[in-house]
Amino acid sequence: MFIQDLHEGMHITQTFLVRQKVTGTTKSGKSYYSLKLQDKSGVLDGKVWDLTNSISHFDALDFIVAEGDVLMYNNALQMNIKRIRRAEPGEYDQRDYLPTSEISADEMYQDLMRLAGKIEHPKLKALVNSFFQEDKAFIEAFKNHSAAKSVHHNFIGGLLQHTLRVTQICYFYCLQYPMLNKDLLIAAAMFHDIGKLKELSPFPDNDYTDEGQLIGHIVMGYSMVKERIDTIPDFPEKLKTELLHCILAHQGKLEYGSPKKPSLIEALALSYADDTDAKMEIMIEEFEKATSNDFLGVNRFLDTNIRKTSGN
Repeated sequence: MFIQDLHEGMHITQTFLVRQKVTGTTKSGKSYYSLKLQDKSGVLDGKVWDLTNSISHFDALDFIVAEGDVLMYNNALQMNIKRIRRAEPGEYDQRDYLPTSEISADEMYQDLMRLAGKIEHPKLKALVNSFFQEDKAFIEAFKNHSAAKSVHHNFIGGLLQHTLRVTQICYFYCLQYPMLNKDLLIAAAMFHDIGKLKELSPFPDNDYTDEGQLIGHIVMGYSMVKERIDTIPDFPEKLKTELLHCILAHQGKLEYGSPKKPSLIEALALSYADDTDAKMEIMIEEFEKATSNDFLGVNRFLDTNIRKTSGN
């Protein structure tokens, strides 16, 4: 059962993610907790009026098991909570409490590995495999991370979904423009955002780390790939420089955060693929929130007034 299934008058014992915890004081001077409880279906206001021994210690972003009554207050559901304990590992699946890609992570990863299989250059293949097939910790983090805090793909599996789509677009470019170095471009597409693993903290926090704020995902991704290249004997120096350039230039413009503008055709293709998927996802997510087919106003990331196509 999820928040969307609750109704007034229910007595429940249920697991939630504590999105927000605020300590307040009543007019009589008694302390209480005001909570925002979350699962993948929505958010529920929670109140703990009696801070007794039945309320174990917990913090914001903890998963808790709460017992209490569902009531209606100001035309919205609210939970009057009597008991709380922290949920134990194994009692919950984060995907039930946080926004998650609608596409299976395993399916997306298999699709990405099929594209990786098209890389023929032995050193690039070894480099890609060292991350995406051999590094179990990397794979687990990559499959569950977001691609952003808020702009686009800010959900579990978002980094994988974005990387897959960018790589698919890049492979399509290779079929249309034979001049492109297919192996270089596919590898660059797979690596372009891996710095997000260090720029953003894992869920449920999904916020910028100190390193992310001060250095950023482009430079961190560059460093991760460079360090791994240096462990592969006889990796061609020119190929190393070209791959690292693609990573540094993948956002296309200096004002977008890239330390370099694209100088290689593969870097240019990657920047267009990255921009295409980001902007398409921004529109998709805005349309999913829309309640009508009217114009939604100027979107600051797209710099235009947007609306759904008629009939959609």
